[in-house]
Amino acid sequence: MTVLSTTDVRALLTEHGLRPSRALGQNFLADPNTATRIARLAGVGHGDRVLEIGPGLGSLTLALAATGASVLAIELDRRLVAVLESVLAASPEVIVEQGDALNVDFARRLGDGPWSCVSNLPYNVATPVVVRLLDDVPQVTTLLVMVQREVGERLAAVPGSRVAGAVSIRVAYHAVARVVGSVPAAVFIPRPKVESVLVRLDRRPVPAVDVPSPDFMFELVRTGFAQRRKMLRRALRPALGSRVVEVLAAAGIDPHARAESLDLEAWAALSKEAAT
Repeated sequence: MTVLSTTDVRALLTEHGLRPSRALGQNFLADPNTATRIARLAGVGHGDRVLEIGPGLGSLTLALAATGASVLAIELDRRLVAVLESVLAASPEVIVEQGDALNVDFARRLGDGPWSCVSNLPYNVATPVVVRLLDDVPQVTTLLVMVQREVGERLAAVPGSRVAGAVSIRVAYHAVARVVGSVPAAVFIPRPKVESVLVRLDRRPVPAVDVPSPDFMFELVRTGFAQRRKMLRRALRPALGSRVVEVLAAAGIDPHARAESLDLEAWAALSKEAAT
């Protein structure tokens, strides 16, 4: 089997008595053209190592294996592991393991890099999975992930733009991100109520800004965006206390500004001043 069609996906679900889990955010890719397109956009091939999170029934996994890349597929749902092993029986370059991508010891499992992550991420864990890979798994140097459109646009948003959020700052610190395509709801079983997009993230050789503590900067960012309608002099008071106006002024930031108006450099300047 080289690709999975809609008929194949429905047959596998029926044969194994499976129903997609809402709790796990399961929407199985059931379109060979989309799977092949994602593998092509990922730019992987012979000699490359690919981490796939949430392979589901193996639609994308088969397309990735067809490029000649070696694939490590991490699947949380124990019910799907045996199905995946049967679907991928003719693809020795694929290893399927049961595990939670938010808890897997990637440092031990991946060893030295580089790796690419190419995944149709479950909607309910897409953001934390991307953040964990960027924060904690430097072996993964590129990501091509399929996520809900709103999430994808937030991941790729330019800090300082109106659509940016706290995760936009974190992503921009680690990587260059951009939306590279859209995916219609019709290619999934079950059909989701939202459209998906493909986001590519390329890890920077070094972080975009130099700060004493990235974690401290990210905490300020989270605090600022937690009440994004408020001016920073009020939104950041829980983190900076009575110093808030003084610190903002020292960083060259208008105390009346809101979190969404700050670019990455401004957040870096703020974190440096706040740490003194």
